[in-house]
Amino acid sequence: MAFRLDKYVWCVRLAKTRATASEEISKGRIKLNSIQIKPSREPKVGDTIQFTKNTAVYSYKIIQLLDKRVGAKLVEEYIIDITPEEEKEKYRLYTLTQSVYRENGTGKPTKKDRRDINDFFEF
Repeated sequence: MAFRLDKYVWCVRLAKTRATASEEISKGRIKLNSIQIKPSREPKVGDTIQFTKNTAVYSYKIIQLLDKRVGAKLVEEYIIDITPEEEKEKYRLYTLTQSVYRENGTGKPTKKDRRDINDFFEF
């Protein structure tokens, strides 16, 4: 049976939809063994999936292949989270700065807000 990376990413709940998984792989946000590949690439047991989320890179090791989406409790039978703690902390810090800077529901940032955000992140 042929397995596709986009389908596998969707099956282990790293993406909400298969189309989203395919798009993330095509844009290079999801890599296989640190290499940008196509969504149709076949993953193998032992491969590592790197998933870039904002500023952090999460890593997962494939321990078993599957072809159907599984419940959240069963995901740990198919992948192992091998993300370093500093990457998780980087994401926590990013989300914290976003929630502190701008209150939820205050609308779209003004031009001045956008400049302040860019200055803060030094773009």
